[in-house]
Amino acid sequence: MSTYDAIVIGAGINGLVAAAELAGAGWSVALVDERDRLGGFIASDELTAPGYVHDTFSSWHPLFVTSGAYGVLGDDLHRHGLRYCNTDGAVTASVSERGAVVADRDPTTTAAGFADGGDAAAYAAMLGQLESWAPHVFGALGSELRTPDLVGLGARAARGLGVDGLRELVRVSAQSGRGLVRERFVGHEVDQLWTPWLLHAGLGPDHATGGLMLPVMAFSMHAAGLPVVEGGAGRFVDAFAALLAERGVDVHLGSPVTRIEVAEGRARAVRLGGAADRQRLVARRAVLASTSTGRLYGELLATDAPEAGRRAAALHRPGRAAMQVHLALDAPLRWSDDRLDAVPLVHVSDGAASTGVACAQAEAGLLPSAPTVVVGQQSVLDPTRAPDGAATLWLQLQEVPWAPTGDAGGSIATGSGWDGSVTEAYLDRVLDRVEEHAPGLRSSIVGVHALPPTRLQRENANAVEGDPYGGAAELDQSLVWRPGTSTGHRTGVDGLFHVGAFTHPGPGLGAGSGHLVAQQLLAPPPVKRLASRARALTERLHR
Repeated sequence: MSTYDAIVIGAGINGLVAAAELAGAGWSVALVDERDRLGGFIASDELTAPGYVHDTFSSWHPLFVTSGAYGVLGDDLHRHGLRYCNTDGAVTASVSERGAVVADRDPTTTAAGFADGGDAAAYAAMLGQLESWAPHVFGALGSELRTPDLVGLGARAARGLGVDGLRELVRVSAQSGRGLVRERFVGHEVDQLWTPWLLHAGLGPDHATGGLMLPVMAFSMHAAGLPVVEGGAGRFVDAFAALLAERGVDVHLGSPVTRIEVAEGRARAVRLGGAADRQRLVARRAVLASTSTGRLYGELLATDAPEAGRRAAALHRPGRAAMQVHLALDAPLRWSDDRLDAVPLVHVSDGAASTGVACAQAEAGLLPSAPTVVVGQQSVLDPTRAPDGAATLWLQLQEVPWAPTGDAGGSIATGSGWDGSVTEAYLDRVLDRVEEHAPGLRSSIVGVHALPPTRLQRENANAVEGDPYGGAAELDQSLVWRPGTSTGHRTGVDGLFHVGAFTHPGPGLGAGSGHLVAQQLLAPPPVKRLASRARALTERLHR
């Protein structure tokens, strides 16, 4: 038996951040994960051929470099070897049968490519409006959203924006991405460029909150670009490993948690299985669980789970599944529109039209006939990812069913689920779709590695039904309704906190929940806060 101030379950981005921040404040911390490596969905490996380094799962870090966690930990991570590669020019693009649209880091340069003259002004107005909303939007994403938080956020927004401005923010927040671009733009460029980015938030073109998330995506990429870790995402994990060791965190890998012990209404200990079978870790102050909602309340707490937690687990629904494909190429990809050759991330999509159809087909259980393909060209930013003169491609497919019942294209037999033949046949469709706009792709391939939804879940139990986003991100499973317990990151069990993609503010590499909970635990108690404010007020009065 070992005793710690805090035990963190799950070594993904939120667990890493929480463990590092708590240990940095002098807490004794244990970080536990059932996998044999840190990082969760952050990893890099030679998956295809020697000398080709692929980001196995997630890759792009704009959310992290703009996060509160980076503000606290960034300098130390860089001291331990973290380096980013980024672009000052073209950052993302979309291509379809009607041509390509490219976004530059400079929004004015981006808008100069719009065919309709009025759309440039509308684009500047959209980004300007988001900038005025930013303190309130990002304030909500960095808050627990308990009743006092909501009252404070609403009051500050009303003061800052006025009643009419606040009403407009609420209206756009309830709008879909398709609705926003139809309302504000004449041409197709903004739709084609930014609507596919909603997939990266677990949304589709017709989901509520897309009207707000679309300008958030655009604003973020103009501001932060698309940084990737030099040498592969694994270097990010290496930097965290060194920081955790420096701060004295005890890391237990290959150690699945079998039970969170509760006594007198408080989380007291964690029991481990695997190689550490029957080992018991005692928590003096807190347990943080970066797990799925179902696993936390249905397995780890079991009979100790509060009724609200059991209800949240029962109501939770996964989002669409995803598939990851890695390609090793003997030469960089050459697009028909050569502007795309140097763009870090390209979507094959015409915007809400094709992406909306593909989402609907996937949610109906069908393999999409014309999927949106996310084409990551990390080696454009980081040539160390491939041998000289070669390149890597990172393909992400965010519109696939967990258990396919048919094929919208009418050519793939899906009766056996995601077995080898279905994966290979669907991969052929995906490659054909990219090659329409990048002739010669197939002849350049020297290695392929595919991760269908079933493999994603095997790699990470939090990818329930192949969904890497912690559950559907529609409005009823977001904000105050995520994870659905009405307790935020608190669980109804004293000292036990739920963090990760299944909780507010949701998925992504921003580490929002891990940072938020760690900072709450490190905040002085209310009495000390009041005393500190009283001292500050007294000092001001006597100046």
